[in-house]
Amino acid sequence: MQFALLFPGQGSQSVGMLSAMAESFPVIRETFAEASSALSYDLWQLVSEGPEDKLNQTQYTQPALLAAGVAVWRVWRGEGGAEPMAMAGHSLGEYTALVCANALNFADALRLVEQRGLLMQAAVPTGVGAMAAIVGLDDGAVQQVCAECGQGEVVEAVNFNAPGQVVVAGHKAAVERAAMLAKAKGAKLTKVLPVSVPSHCSLMKPAADALMAQLDALTIQTPIIPVLHNLDAATRSSADDIRQALAAQLHHPVLWVRTIQGLRERGARALLECGPGKVLAGLNKRIDREAASECIQDPASLESALGLVRGA
Repeated sequence: MQFALLFPGQGSQSVGMLSAMAESFPVIRETFAEASSALSYDLWQLVSEGPEDKLNQTQYTQPALLAAGVAVWRVWRGEGGAEPMAMAGHSLGEYTALVCANALNFADALRLVEQRGLLMQAAVPTGVGAMAAIVGLDDGAVQQVCAECGQGEVVEAVNFNAPGQVVVAGHKAAVERAAMLAKAKGAKLTKVLPVSVPSHCSLMKPAADALMAQLDALTIQTPIIPVLHNLDAATRSSADDIRQALAAQLHHPVLWVRTIQGLRERGARALLECGPGKVLAGLNKRIDREAASECIQDPASLESALGLVRGA
């Protein structure tokens, strides 16, 4: 069966993630030990024991999720899992996909996403920005809400996660206005998200410019497996094109619906989420109801995914 591997972004982390898998597969702990060496602190201890508020700080969350995705990928390959026809990742997960596709060195990527988190937080001080999920309005209606609620501030649609599920980001007051207006226009749910950084909106442009300087210093190879980028659901093969896409991603929307549709057009009939949580699996079922979906995060789900791909 043709399948794609997908890697989650921020929000999928939790204290104790991958603990069951680590008991069965030593490569999980080995991967985190490799990450700890690159970062100069014990990442597995943070993931296993917390504290939760520290794990949820973006400069720690991003390396933790990248390491988790790479660890699950190594388990998958070690247990005879086939090579996917393509990969993609949601926001931070795009970096994980590029590591697993041999485009980015693992240690380099860990340090890069740690810096990415610090740059994002520095661009917009805590309390200035916000993000909110809007459920039950189509994309155009959400974009119209943002246009009406800016009032000299930034509020933009930034994550097109599933049909009828869009996340907006920008200045805190503008985001709150947008959430209220969306509710008045018939949204089933509006929820301000517990994040300190308004990712993927134009407020992140200074962070993107600073990130580009980091990317310029990095060796990037042609991916051995195609990776669809958040920016436009297209693949890239040159180092410069990948750098440009990663920098632009920081202040442009995540086009997740288009990405999943693009994987379908390429022939993917199963979508396997590598890493903790089931965020992407839930979104994917709403985008492509015909595709089989599995989240690999413990031994049981690994066996299920292996069976699915093998046609068992």
